[in-house]
Amino acid sequence: MVLNKTILILEDDLLTLSKLLERLSVLEQDQPYSLSTVILTNHKQVRELINNNSNLRFDIVLLDRDCKLNGSFHEYNIEQFGADNIISISSVPEYNQEAQNRGVKRVILKDLKNRDEFADKVVTEIEKILNHSSLIASMRDFAHG
Repeated sequence: MVLNKTILILEDDLLTLSKLLERLSVLEQDQPYSLSTVILTNHKQVRELINNNSNLRFDIVLLDRDCKLNGSFHEYNIEQFGADNIISISSVPEYNQEAQNRGVKRVILKDLKNRDEFADKVVTEIEKILNHSSLIASMRDFAHG
């Protein structure tokens, strides 16, 4: 049986996206599950495709703030979907603080001058979340087994 984890990436910078996807492809090779990614590059997509669909669930959300359409990825309905699986990845500390004020606990300041290091930090945090969820699932299976 193949386990799947879905990651929603709300990011409009293609160079940053390419670095994140490159690191995720390496991470996937060392995991007992496959990774599915959903990438949205503007706030209108968030509003129309995500917020209007209460059936959607993501294991992890990478939440930038600004998008090229002069809008905000913070339109993502954190209150509806929950903040526990979100990593705020803005390059502006105040925007990460806005996300924290809405319940987000994980923040990685995006460094546009060193995207490689930034991508490494994000994928390390993703790995922690995935390992934590695998541990919880194992404990649940043990308790019911």
